[in-house]
Order: sequence, then structure tokens, then C-alpha cells
Amino acid sequence: GEDVLITGVGGPIGAMAVAICKFAGARNVIGTDLSKYRRDLARKMGATRVIDPTKESIKEAMAVHGMVAGFDIGLECSGSPVAFNDMVNNMYNGGKISLLGLLPQKTQINWSKLIFKGLTLKGIYGREMYETWYHMEMMLTSGLDISPIITHRFHADDFQKGFDIMEEGNCGKIILNWE
Repeated sequence: GEDVLITGVGGPIGAMAVAICKFAGARNVIGTDLSKYRRDLARKMGATRVIDPTKESIKEAMAVHGMVAGFDIGLECSGSPVAFNDMVNNMYNGGKISLLGLLPQKTQINWSKLIFKGLTLKGIYGREMYETWYHMEMMLTSGLDISPIITHRFHADDFQKGFDIMEEGNCGKIILNWE
């Protein structure tokens, strides 16, 4: 029943987070991404709303879905200082933010907002391996569908095609077949 904001929602991590949040019962999963291709991927994964932050504000998206107080959960997957600060500005008091994107060292934040909103930040650099595997296995066997995130498949000999598509940003996960 919580409202979730995901920045960088169309990248593989953000898109996977959409599916997991929806599966876990989030009320609204609203995401931001600059890439049209990746916004479409996030929609396929079940996002309630996905916006181009250069054309629509998070506040406008919140209003469309009847949200007035802010997001309970923030998943920062973009690595963008602008997106991170937008997230902080739109969090509900006592909200929790997980930092999955790598922010530049020179990223600035209004610490007063973080303090007065009572936000909790958690850096994610890897995973709590066995716990993550267990939870993911339980979700997959209970019906979580992550297949839309796999957008391309190539034989391993054609790996360069995969890297070229990845560089363009028009993909989710690319699978190389080694057989």
C-alpha cells in the first residue's frame, strides 16, 4: 500500500524494481527516466506512471494519482544529482530512500530537508546474497514475471551487437547464449 518513486526507472535495475514493488503490493509506483525506450520498458514492467522529468514534474504525476503528502519509498537508480534532489523534495516525512545509482562525488543535497523530513538513506552496493536469492526465488515461484526486462538475446559470438545496443541505451537486459 505504499507509494514508491523510482528514478532511472527504465534501466535494468529500476525496471526490475518496478516489478518487485508492484508484486509486493505498492499502491503507486511512479518512475522517471529520460529515455523513451526505457520509459516504455518500465510501463511494461507495471509502473503506475512513468514520466520524462524534462516535460512533467513529479508533483504533477503525484496529483494525477491523488497523492498529496509524498512518497513512502524512494529508489534512486539514475545516478543523477537532479533526480536525487527531486526525490528528496517529494518524499513523505519518515520516508526511506535506497541509493542504487552511483552519484557523482560533487553531488549536493539540502541536508536540512533530509533532517527535517526524517528521511532514512541506505546505500546499496551489492546484495545480501543469500537473502536476496531466497526472496527472489519465492517471488518468482509465486508468479512474479520479469520476462519483459530481457529485451535482446544473442549468441556469444555476436557479443559486440549486445554492447552496441547497450551503448545506445535502447535495451533492458541482454542475454548471451553460450551454447
